[in-house]
Amino acid sequence: MHVPGPDTRVVELRVHGVLGTEPRELTDSVASVDVAGDGTGRIVSPADRLLRPISGPDLTAGERTVPRSVEGYVWGGMTSGRGKALWALLFPFALANLAHWMLPPVDRDSHWSRSLGALLRAGLRLAGLLLTMLFTAQLTVLSLDLVAAQCLRAGTGCLSAVPDELRTFEPLRSVPALLFVVAAVFGMYRLSAMSWRVRNPSGAGNEHSAQAPRLPGAGVVRDPSTPALRTLHAVAALCTVVLLALGGPTAATDPRWVAAAAVTALCVLGTLLLDDPTGSGESESGLRRSVHPLVGHYARILLLGTSGLLLLLTALFPTHLSGPLPGSGPVTDSLTLGLLALCGCIGVLLLPAALLARRSWRRLPSRLRPWAGGWFAAPVLLIACLLGAGFGAGLTLSARQALGTELLLPVSYDTVTLLWGAATAALVLAGLVGVPWVWLRWWRAIRTDGVSPEVELLHAGRPADQRSAERAWKWAELQRSHGHRLVLLLAGALTVGAVLALVLRLGGPEPPFWGRWLLLLGVGALATLVATLLRMVHLAVRRPNAGRQLSLLCDLTLFWPRDSHPIVPPCYALKVIPELVDRACEHLADPNTRVVLSGHSQGSLLVSVAAARLLGRLDEQDHERVGLVTAGSQLQWAYARGFPGFLGHEAQRSLAGSLAGQWRSLCRGTDPIGGAVGTWNRQVHDGKLLGVGFRPDGSEGPLPAAARGPTGALVLGNDHWLPDPQRGPFEHRRWTAGLSRHSEYSGDPEWDRAVSMAAALEVPARGTNLPLRTTMVDPAGSSRNGKTHRTDTSEDRAANRPTGGASTKVGSHPVTGGETVRREERVATVATDPTMEDDPGEQEGHTAETTGTEQPTRLPHAEPPEIIDLPGMTPPWERGPALRPSSQ
Repeated sequence: MHVPGPDTRVVELRVHGVLGTEPRELTDSVASVDVAGDGTGRIVSPADRLLRPISGPDLTAGERTVPRSVEGYVWGGMTSGRGKALWALLFPFALANLAHWMLPPVDRDSHWSRSLGALLRAGLRLAGLLLTMLFTAQLTVLSLDLVAAQCLRAGTGCLSAVPDELRTFEPLRSVPALLFVVAAVFGMYRLSAMSWRVRNPSGAGNEHSAQAPRLPGAGVVRDPSTPALRTLHAVAALCTVVLLALGGPTAATDPRWVAAAAVTALCVLGTLLLDDPTGSGESESGLRRSVHPLVGHYARILLLGTSGLLLLLTALFPTHLSGPLPGSGPVTDSLTLGLLALCGCIGVLLLPAALLARRSWRRLPSRLRPWAGGWFAAPVLLIACLLGAGFGAGLTLSARQALGTELLLPVSYDTVTLLWGAATAALVLAGLVGVPWVWLRWWRAIRTDGVSPEVELLHAGRPADQRSAERAWKWAELQRSHGHRLVLLLAGALTVGAVLALVLRLGGPEPPFWGRWLLLLGVGALATLVATLLRMVHLAVRRPNAGRQLSLLCDLTLFWPRDSHPIVPPCYALKVIPELVDRACEHLADPNTRVVLSGHSQGSLLVSVAAARLLGRLDEQDHERVGLVTAGSQLQWAYARGFPGFLGHEAQRSLAGSLAGQWRSLCRGTDPIGGAVGTWNRQVHDGKLLGVGFRPDGSEGPLPAAARGPTGALVLGNDHWLPDPQRGPFEHRRWTAGLSRHSEYSGDPEWDRAVSMAAALEVPARGTNLPLRTTMVDPAGSSRNGKTHRTDTSEDRAANRPTGGASTKVGSHPVTGGETVRREERVATVATDPTMEDDPGEQEGHTAETTGTEQPTRLPHAEPPEIIDLPGMTPPWERGPALRPSSQ
């Protein structure tokens, strides 16, 4: 441990999670002010009543204190706001882009693995292109076919307010209809060109080399091929409008149709051959290098100009505007079927790719392995494609219903409607079976399993807390273990619907009787989908606080840069991470300063990637001045399993070894969103919490037994398991009653201790002997544990009311390397319950001492001693009174 000097100070740089947070809540202060940033990415600091920046509470280093400054990085404005609510309409595109980052890792030494990785990335880019083309085609059907060609044609009563002069002149109908589509394509193009400007005074560190060691987020970089891919999507979308408006394959002799088809083929070829810049695949081949000149700046201008000219000629000289467009059916049919077939091919290719990557996680326990064996990108892509197709079809069906006339739609819309009807029916049946099964399983676990050893150890001596925590532990574990199966269930239901729709489509033009019911169910499902999404967007625009669900979608999907689909909102990680690194470097320029990056929930992902970038930027001797604290993190149970190629187990182990024990993680068993980061296979044996996890030297294996901290937390490896409900209250500390679950991590007293360890001011003690069970003594004199029947009264069950204590001796306990450490003991004195002060006689009866023989009639409950860390490792506000149990 680097011994702190007299001028040592610590800067804690905090990052919040999803849904944003108030700056004062982030810094745990009554007020905060901006001290750096550009307004979009804000760096805030606690402030006094005069709004002057102030330092945070001091940290402890042995018997002395070290000053600490607290800063917070606020990034919530990048994903929430009035105008950003419209980003939710592009959620299918964001999901398609997310599927790229969920691909299994590629083994560079295996030719087959590299080839499969290249095919999968090309297939994902092509699926994104087809999704854009299908969405544009559905908008064209809505505006040009449904409204301009059918509703506004001469002789119809649809939209009677439109004069007959506009109905008879076709260009007056086609130009406004196509302008609507062009405006939508232009809006998507402009959105895909947006990027957050990085405030980088140092002028370095924005990019991270893809060839660097595999630390978390090593491939999360800006894609240099995004401008080319963005142009290809826009050109293909405009050419799709031309192909549909001219009549589809029936207009193959029209020069405009031939030119549009040729340009579309070039877009497909360019999309397939664009390389992958993240370093996850093979080096560029000669064919891939030859694509770059073809999608250069001038080539992109030429493609945009050509597609724009073709669309202008089509708008001024339209055809077939006297009824349903003949090109609507073939174009939408081919795009829908092609998209479904491509999803199937990607799912098949993922099987051997996941098998080849299995060697990297074969030795891991099942709870650390990637979801679905590394095959999780396939269901995510399928959901993205069918959500996009369903939203466009639902929008058109809703418009036809609103117009109130007999308007015709292509047969492909019946296919999509039947698909969603069958999927809805499958989901309803699965819910009727699955929901009661999950509830029954949880209820039986609560009723029959009793209190688990981990909960009993963490809340030793507090039976009421044990019972309330046990229910929350089981429910949180159920959500973490089976939450991803909901995605698989949705994908399975959509697959069943797709197969059934294709079978009925190939069986004949008219579906059977039961198929008509599925059509009606599909229409209702699509209308509900569109109405719900549009209402949420409308409410979010009018009242930003009402759009928290939409902000949550943006927070989770927009961390990842544009890759397989360029038409997604800008990635906030490409701004947050470099600015965090730059701010840390500014503080580390002072050799007496240590920086601790701390993040909660999604912020833990940001600070872990930032810490990896920071270590690569600093000199080796400065690494020990960098620490990391994560709280309520999803790094182990979600990100390592969902994104094994970029945030996998090996990458996190490398980061833990680089930080050499200065990565601390705060977790609660009651937290359904966050979990452990550095430990697994935990069990209680002989009164000790044991487990396997990351070691400070970069290896992994069995860890020393957990040590209990001064506030009741169990420290195993780099994980701090916090009691929830909290122990306490403690003097001069904020205290929260009841279960905190995923909130109030920074308010827990263990937070400051974790920051001290991350700053190398304190080393966790090892080998502490902890009580396994709480010994309960009944009035009859027979001792019993928590597993037997309890006979206490309702008043005793409602509160943890320990009334006595006993001294125990703790001997020497072995630690790693055969060394032994003689640990001094500190026995927690129990504060008298205020309610007992009214009856002196009863109080005297409850304070009888046990000096070798038990007095069961005097002790309804016995509080086991609290064994905590060595003296000199506790903060000043805890050195006077020892742990004091709460009355609730």
